[in-house]
Amino acid sequence: MRVTVIGAGVVGAACAYACAQRGLKVTVLDRGGLVAGTTGSGEGNILVSDKEPGPELDLALRSNALWRDWEAELNRQVGYDTAGGIQLERKGGLIVTRTSRGMRALAATTGELVDERAVRELEPLLAADILGGAFFPQDMQVQPARAAAAMLAGAREHGAEVRLRTEVRDLPADADAVINATGAWAAQFGIALPVEPRRGFILVTEPLPLLIRHKVYSAEYLENVASGDADLQTSTVVESTPGGPVLIGATRERVGFDATPNREALRKLAAGAAALFPFLTDVRIMRTYHGFRPYAADHLPVIGPDPLTPRLWHAHGHEGAGIGLAPATGELIADLLTGSAPALDPAPFSPARFPEVAA
Repeated sequence: MRVTVIGAGVVGAACAYACAQRGLKVTVLDRGGLVAGTTGSGEGNILVSDKEPGPELDLALRSNALWRDWEAELNRQVGYDTAGGIQLERKGGLIVTRTSRGMRALAATTGELVDERAVRELEPLLAADILGGAFFPQDMQVQPARAAAAMLAGAREHGAEVRLRTEVRDLPADADAVINATGAWAAQFGIALPVEPRRGFILVTEPLPLLIRHKVYSAEYLENVASGDADLQTSTVVESTPGGPVLIGATRERVGFDATPNREALRKLAAGAAALFPFLTDVRIMRTYHGFRPYAADHLPVIGPDPLTPRLWHAHGHEGAGIGLAPATGELIADLLTGSAPALDPAPFSPARFPEVAA
């Protein structure tokens, strides 16, 4: 089977890697350079903590396991000894709150509830008014650009061809299956699906010692992830990186592909981070960046065959979870293309699930 993957971000790279491992003849096409789109502006989140029980959590747990299974091979592809590999950090995630109401909400999650004393054992530099939180040991972080590059290198080792800076306007005629992994730009191929860009900004600090041990975020983040509101939403997400800088997020707003910096969003990010970790008040912000995340109307990824366009398959709509969910998405696509029994039920992710498509 000849498979063409459109999009060389982490989801497209995972699809290519999984398909090439099955012996399919894979070609990857991307109009930009390596990780020139959303993947290159991601934080590298591999999370189960922000997902409610259901299909997306199942996909996240499967993907979490695959990241661990693929780690050694992906490290080899980008050079673990010299470059640190894909920098897969098993740091765990910590959701924190200042209120008793927040603690009651966190008790309903799948995390381990931690009180005021225990939360400071995990993060000694947290603000004094933090009441407690929930800890998720499964949460990890990866360097997304390295991870995508490693998957593409692994696909090439299995015979795949990767062609960058190649514009694709129509489905390649020589492919038996075409995978639309173009993220926020996915609406250009196949049936009109309710997937659109959702912009997010990140602040990057000056390099620091390792003062923040986990991915730490406020309980409001869970509400923002589940919201479909088009207006600006901000919640505090703070994490260290192996290189030293601290990454500060997260914002969400549906403004199309408008790349104009939002000063209000940046100000709220900085204020929220300093309120969570007071030592950040005196730390310099070195730069900011943004990404366009592929937002699906029902907050589930779109994975499976296009209901009207022969040969076309979809793998997008992950919003801010694309990096974390990429391996399981690639595996599910490969299973469906080869007729293998999938590890997960693909029905909840089907492109045919939307009412406007079914009509």
